[in-house]
Amino acid sequence: MTSNSFKEKTYNKFCHLSIISNIYICNKMCVHVYLCMCVSLLESITAVLGHSVTFRCSSKHSTPAERCYIQRVKNNKEEEFISGFYRGQPIPVSPEYRNRTKVNVTELSMEMRNISVSDEGLYKCFVFINNKAEISEILLKVTAEYSVPTITKDCNKPGDGGAGKSCQLSCSAVGGYPQSTVRWTGLNQSLTNVIYSRSSADNKSKTWTINQTIVHNCNQPTNISCAVGGSVSHTITICKCVVGFCSITHSKVVKCA
Repeated sequence: MTSNSFKEKTYNKFCHLSIISNIYICNKMCVHVYLCMCVSLLESITAVLGHSVTFRCSSKHSTPAERCYIQRVKNNKEEEFISGFYRGQPIPVSPEYRNRTKVNVTELSMEMRNISVSDEGLYKCFVFINNKAEISEILLKVTAEYSVPTITKDCNKPGDGGAGKSCQLSCSAVGGYPQSTVRWTGLNQSLTNVIYSRSSADNKSKTWTINQTIVHNCNQPTNISCAVGGSVSHTITICKCVVGFCSITHSKVVKCA
């Protein structure tokens, strides 16, 4: 590739980014500006579903920025303008972000409100000082706490259609993100079999519902709980049998839980 063809390709690439951002700075300095861009390391930030998060653009200079804007990277290449400012004035944004974003010119930051799962992804921040651009990349991760898991049990006693006592245990939680799994505490895994496990995402909110049912073969009374994400159920006791006497039938009665 010749030097001229490299410059032409570079020019077109940068002008394409500028047009997407509604910032028309294509002129004879366009190639020079692009070649002076400096890309920083990737930063990761986490936001809670329905809350706010602040994107902070990095700059190594104390000089006030001439312009600053944030774009979202889609499909690993396409970039969508989110918000920004030029010479201290906000740049018009699309309806999707108009009431959800607010730019701080002094701090070179942008607040995004009412975070949804669809906001998760890679963003780029462009800060221009003296016609030189600093680019920082920000990876936004979204989380949502699962509900307190519901744990249930259904235990039989020895002789109820099986060789020994066992308990069927179910655990479920809703409304969490990202997808998680059920974790059991207090069980001997060698005595446990999973008979049902399902995860499903809500079409609108993209949050997950997690369900699992297991069978545990008893060998001693055990206190157990289950967890999904960072949420933990209350503790229950299984494999505990109480022997009583029925005065009517004059026989022993075994009650298991």
